Amino acid sequence: MAEKKLKIKQVRSVIGHPARQKRTMQSLGLKRINHEREVIANPQTLGMIEKVKHLITVEEL
Repeated sequence: MAEKKLKIKQVRSVIGHPARQKRTMQSLGLKRINHEREVIANPQTLGMIEKVKHLITVEEL
């Protein structure tokens, strides 16, 4: 069974946001604006995406 993948892209800066959100962005592997990553859609990553959804865009692959 193939795992579902998501492409996430940072579109807003983490400057001025709480440290917890900055750490979440680091955990997702996003370092700067326009940085993109492919992640596996599991409950842990979906929860992290939900917490920083105002800083990123998500696209299903």
